Order: sequence, then C-alpha cells, then structure tokens
Amino acid sequence: MTDTETRTVRGGLAAKGRSKPPKVLRMSVELPLWRALTGYRILTLVYTLCLVGLSYQKYEHPLGAAAYMGALSVWMVLTWRRTTSAERCTRHFLLADLGFAVGGILLTPLVDTHARIMDGAPTLPSIWTAGAVLGFAIKGGWRWAAVASSAVAVANLVERQELARDTVHNVVLVWVASVAIGYVVEVARASERTLARALQIEAATRERERLARDIHDSVLQVLAMVQRRGAAIGGEAAELGRMAGEQEVALRTLVAGGLVSPPRGAARTVPHPAGEGAADDAVASVPAAPAPEPAGDGPCDVRALLAPFAGAGVTFSEPGAPVELPAAAAAELAAAVSAALDNVRVHAGAEARAWILVEDEPQAVIVTVRDDGPGIPEGRLADAEREGRLGVALSIRGRLRDLGGAAEWVSVPGQGTEVELTVPKGTAPEGGRRGKTRA
Repeated sequence: MTDTETRTVRGGLAAKGRSKPPKVLRMSVELPLWRALTGYRILTLVYTLCLVGLSYQKYEHPLGAAAYMGALSVWMVLTWRRTTSAERCTRHFLLADLGFAVGGILLTPLVDTHARIMDGAPTLPSIWTAGAVLGFAIKGGWRWAAVASSAVAVANLVERQELARDTVHNVVLVWVASVAIGYVVEVARASERTLARALQIEAATRERERLARDIHDSVLQVLAMVQRRGAAIGGEAAELGRMAGEQEVALRTLVAGGLVSPPRGAARTVPHPAGEGAADDAVASVPAAPAPEPAGDGPCDVRALLAPFAGAGVTFSEPGAPVELPAAAAAELAAAVSAALDNVRVHAGAEARAWILVEDEPQAVIVTVRDDGPGIPEGRLADAEREGRLGVALSIRGRLRDLGGAAEWVSVPGQGTEVELTVPKGTAPEGGRRGKTRA
C-alpha cells in the first residue's frame, strides 16, 4: 500500500475516532401538566380554606368543618410533591387523594345545615376535588379519569340527595373535563413516543451516513486502486484485484443501506466514462492526499486547509483576510472539497482544469469548485446515489448537511461542472445562492 493510501485510511479511521454519535433529544409533554396540577391543588386549597373560613359561623357543626380542613391541609403539606412527576404520583396516592375528596363531600351533610345544602352551598372540599380527579386523568388517561369522576359524581348526588339542576351541571362538567384531559394526555404520550422513535431513527441514520462517509473516503478508494493495479499487473495480483473489486461492490451495497443487489462475482474493472461528469466517487483513482488537519478546537483559517489542493491543474483563489470557521467544520469542508476534486480527476479527464474559489460572506463561508470537463448529464447524480455510489451523497452533500449547510451543483453538458459548498458561521444559512452566473 502506498503512502498516499496509508494516509487516506489513517485519516478515515482518525475521523471515526474523533466523531461522536449524535444525541437524541429527550422530552416530556407530561411535566408541565404535573406542575400545573401541583399549582392547582395548592391554589384551590387556599381558596377552600378562605371559603370555609368566611362561612364558619353558618355551619351546624363548625368544629367538624374545621377538623376536616385541618386534616386536608396536613395531607397537602405532606404530599404536595407527589404531583410534581409521574414517578412520585403512585396509584395508592391517587386513591388516598380521591378518598379525601369523596370523604369531604360525604361529610358535608353532617357538618352543614340542610337548608344551606339545598340552597347550593359548596361541599367542604369544594373545587379542590377536581385536582384529585385530574391526577387520575394525567396518570392513567381517560379511563382512569372516567372512574374517578364517576366516584365524585356519586358522592355529590348522595350529598345533595336529589338530582338538582346545579348538581347535575357540576357533575357533568367535571366528568367531561376530566375525560377530555385524559384523552388529550394519551394522544400526547403517543405523539411523544412517535417523535422519540423518529429522532432515534434520524440519529441512527446520521451515524450510519457518517460511518459510510469515512469508509468511502478511505477503504472504498483503496479497494478500487487494488482492483485496477491488480488487473494491470496480472498473475496472482489480478486475482487479488478481482477479490478487492468484489469486496468493494459488497461494501458499497452495505453502506448504501441495501439499495443495490449486484450479482455474485460482479466487480467493476473500468472507471466510469468521462461523460458522466462529477457524478460520483473515483472508482479507479488514486486517492488524493488528505488536507492538513486543523490544530486544536478553536477557529481555523479555511484557506490554510484548502491551499495544499492547488497545483498544476488546480487554481486556488482566496480572500486577503483569514476565513475562519470552527476547526471541525473547517476540516469537514476541506474533506468535501477533496471529494469534489477527486471526482474532477476521474470523470473530467486528466487534462481538465479545476478552480477553487473561497468567499467569506457575513453569515457563511462559500467554497466553489469548478471544472472545465464534460459536465453532468441530467439525472446522473440521482442515479448514482440509487446505485450505491455515494461520493456526492455522503462525502459532499452529507458533510455539508451535518454542518447545517448545503451543496449545490450547476452543470451544463459540455461546459463543465460547478459545485457550491456553503457552511454557516454559527447559524444555519438561509440557503445556497441559486442561479448565479458562472465565472
């Protein structure tokens, strides 16, 4: 293996070691509901205490009313944290909380006068009762809410001892509200699970693309080189080249996600025709030497990473002032430029020239790679990605997407190809410039 191949493989493996799998965002739609329930219980307790205090002298047995309110206050002091999360709010607590609410309703006829009850006076727990029912709704959904609100409804009917209009109205209101909230909670949970699953799939996909990109930049190109040189040398080397070609096809199929089903023993032994333009990676090319690695994690001058690409067939144009990006972003941008130049070498021909232009915009860094080759036929990029050749899909477009940027191709058959790579400075760019005049 040549020094160039060794540097390429080592560079790919080092990139794998530095990269970290993307994090999956975790969230909870229930947490605000539990906090709201805790606040509701505290506020309604204060309201109920004031209500009983103002009517204290009107009760038939005021000491009984005071004793219940004292017990309810102690219960709240001891258990207010129970409703701050789903883990703390257990089934046994909910049953005890509902017991306090139903017990207070049934205790009301024993401490209040019959006349006040018939006039529609509130029960001892008053609107605090709804908090116990809402706890069931948030914890167990609409079915638990229906059971809890039904228990409260029965207690209210027993306390009033008749189907009074206002009693029925309150019972129906609590039942409908609790069931509706329970149903909404169930829908929110299902949506949260779906979103979490989608984020996991996205994270796994991005990690797969990262690994495929590293493989493309190192192993695949080396296998392609072994295949070509083995065929040229002949003898045992030809057999080694054939096996390398088979492994290259199999590996491309794997990193493409199983989109390609090549026949057994099929191996590509010739490069793509030059007319296919910069459609994909170099099948039989010598991998280009990797760009210099940025030092440290601070800002890095993009010009220093791209300047080594200049040569007899590549013209490099840069601004007079430093063009700074975070070191990781600058390295990825340089790798994308290297992949674009690899495609120019193979598909545009040995005599083709390339131009690299670096532009430092206020919100983004834009690097344009242009060649004077035959151009890309319409639809060739999409065909290459479907067939498992991932030079454009991963080494260029994938890298820019991971940075929040974009890669755009402008090509006219017979007039060359232009690739515009946009990397935002800290914030996502509004989008690549479209329809710009070719230089």
